[in-house]
Amino acid sequence: MKQSLSAFHKKTPLSSVLLLAVLAVMSGGCKIYSFSGASIDPKAKTIKLDNFDNKAQFINPSLAPQLLQAVQKKIVGQTRLSSTSSDNADYEVGGYVTSYGVSTSGISNQQASGSRLVVTFHVIFKNHLDPTGKTVGPADFEDDVTSSVDFSAQSSFSSVEAQLLTTIVTNMSNDIFNRLFSSW
Repeated sequence: MKQSLSAFHKKTPLSSVLLLAVLAVMSGGCKIYSFSGASIDPKAKTIKLDNFDNKAQFINPSLAPQLLQAVQKKIVGQTRLSSTSSDNADYEVGGYVTSYGVSTSGISNQQASGSRLVVTFHVIFKNHLDPTGKTVGPADFEDDVTSSVDFSAQSSFSSVEAQLLTTIVTNMSNDIFNRLFSSW
């Protein structure tokens, strides 16, 4: 047994090198991957984030600015893209809050036992390098991202709104980032 393992070991370094070389060539296309799972065109250097508007029937005035700041922080922190206000940016992201409301999420003994804050954001993405997305990176798109958070119906919405908003902003910024740059 020792002889066969020894013989295999002598052949393994060359086969390992060849296998690694093949894998490197196969995965070395024009995509760049990061630990965040982002896939970005190597030519893309800049991103412009337009102001996020609030077009919901009920408006929380701090939602859109907080969401914009969270998305910008996530993009700059987890990609190699730099934020710019220039109209010549490689990518451009904008959008608006379309809904912001509370609904009942649970009923117990014929009374509301749970409530839910639901927020929807309409994302608008423009790829100025390749609007069709034939290379790396998404094509131009518009899509809705929705996030919700449950809370006790015994709590008044105004007493928990700030805490709920923090959770909504975190979840939505993650969802927007994934929609923009993840190719899963």
